[in-house]
Amino acid sequence: MKNQLLSQSVNFGGQTIEGPLKGAEGQPIENLGQLVSRVLEFLVPFAGVILLFVLIWGGFDYMMSQGNPEKLKAAQAKITTGLIGFILLIFSYLIVRLLSTIFGLQQGII
Repeated sequence: MKNQLLSQSVNFGGQTIEGPLKGAEGQPIENLGQLVSRVLEFLVPFAGVILLFVLIWGGFDYMMSQGNPEKLKAAQAKITTGLIGFILLIFSYLIVRLLSTIFGLQQGII
């Protein structure tokens, strides 16, 4: 049973359902570099969407603060947190690219 839950190809009533961890052109993932690449394909855009919502939320709070110093400070903190998150997202992407180049994993990571 446990083996079926982790499988990447399941057959239900004659219809085959493929899992998300297939490599390019349906090839199975063979090493850690390919797995990290596949996961990062989902995580980096997801983090970007979350970042967008944080910045919109901070901007909305800033506009709705009506000059209240406490609300202004909270809104500015949200915007600052969003910008720091953006910088961390870019640096993490660049670090992964650098490490993949150093270790010769150009085909495996990002």
